Amino acid sequence: MTVMPSGDALRDRAGGDGRSSETPETVAFLLVPEFSMLAFTSAIEPLRIANRVSGRSLYRWVILSRDGAPVRASNGVVIEADMPMQRLQIDTAPPPTVVLCSGIGAERFNDREVLAWLRRVDRHGAEVGALCTGAHILARAGLLTDHRCTIHWENLPGFIEAFPDIDVAGNLFEFDRNRFTCSGGTSALDMMLYRISTQHGERLATKVSEQCMLDRIRGPRDRQRMPIRVRVGVHHPKLITAIELMEANIEEPLSQEMLARYIGLSRRQLERLFRKHLGRTPAQYYLELRLERARHLLYQTDMPIMNIACACGFVSASHFSTCYRQMYGRTPRAERSQAA
Repeated sequence: MTVMPSGDALRDRAGGDGRSSETPETVAFLLVPEFSMLAFTSAIEPLRIANRVSGRSLYRWVILSRDGAPVRASNGVVIEADMPMQRLQIDTAPPPTVVLCSGIGAERFNDREVLAWLRRVDRHGAEVGALCTGAHILARAGLLTDHRCTIHWENLPGFIEAFPDIDVAGNLFEFDRNRFTCSGGTSALDMMLYRISTQHGERLATKVSEQCMLDRIRGPRDRQRMPIRVRVGVHHPKLITAIELMEANIEEPLSQEMLARYIGLSRRQLERLFRKHLGRTPAQYYLELRLERARHLLYQTDMPIMNIACACGFVSASHFSTCYRQMYGRTPRAERSQAA
């Protein structure tokens, strides 16, 4: 399936008569293979709706690819590019805003031509942003040094290991001077609504939000993941606290005695609580969390397996391998080979 852009590459996609006394902001979306369609459409649609409900050409956009060829998203849909990235005019005043759209495999994306082009765009003073896993690519290009950013929660552990000196948070989106990043999915919609609000007022952003059937605009500090009570399906406050402690202490796991003491229960009471609501012991649940983190690191980083074992609280590679095989049916080395 191929989706074709309508009109010329930089034609205004405005609603109403499309007239504006202001110069529309040009937003260039650079698509890389396996990009997230949900994040891309969530970012571009608010711009179209803002033009329509305001009756002015506030934004115009262009779709770029490395060489001008169509780009396949992670869901298999192919998007036609308006032009190759090198044809984008960047020596304008103001320069265009560039939004990097990526998805699966961004942690291994290392196209030198794309990275060099992003650096050149930055030198011309453009705002540069990224959707979903795009922070990986901006970091590899050296564009997130001394900037705060965010990334999809599933990619957060791998990003921290790959770029330990970069200030990354688990927020929905981040704006830091001439950089902006979002965690992916519908957070791209919230990020663009926030941007519209700061540029053209909260009233317009609210109108766009209503057109998108949103009951509220989430802020950058809203959490990415659902609350534990929703995600796990439990409501017992002490159990939720125990799980929060486990998720926050993966590299150096807490003993069951420490967990029980922190939440004000005996070890036996803690075990009964987990068995009643989750059907397994605290040790089993904790092990599953650590192995899930290890699996993300195997897929998203090139860390040695021993380093992954240590990062997930295992004292030896052999113990890690045994536990991993029991959980997923293959060794960590076989898992990584299959991913590659």
